[in-house]
Amino acid sequence: MKKDIHPKYFEEAKIICACGNIIITGSTKPETKVEVCSACHPFYTGKKRLVDTAGQLDRFKKRFDKSAQMKADIEKKAKEAKKKAKTPKVSSEKPKKTVKKTVVKKTAVKKTPKKK
Repeated sequence: MKKDIHPKYFEEAKIICACGNIIITGSTKPETKVEVCSACHPFYTGKKRLVDTAGQLDRFKKRFDKSAQMKADIEKKAKEAKKKAKTPKVSSEKPKKTVKKTVVKKTAVKKTPKKK
């Protein structure tokens, strides 16, 4: 094995279950908490027990609803911005009168030489 590239290994790491069962094993983490273990899982015990996955589903729905709400808010702001851009600005000031100036163009007059 190469030196200084592997994580620290704990010979007596604890896995603690929600039912209170503690399992001692080797791991790179000193302590791990789990919801279901072999002592309380319905497959191993033979007892029917509802495994709580509703908490995970509720958390997912909550995150999904939050992201959907954020998207709706962004779309609403975009529509409002587009609406503002289309509406011409109305000024309360009176418009200034423009005066047309006539421009006189100077034309060059060719002088013809006089005949003798």
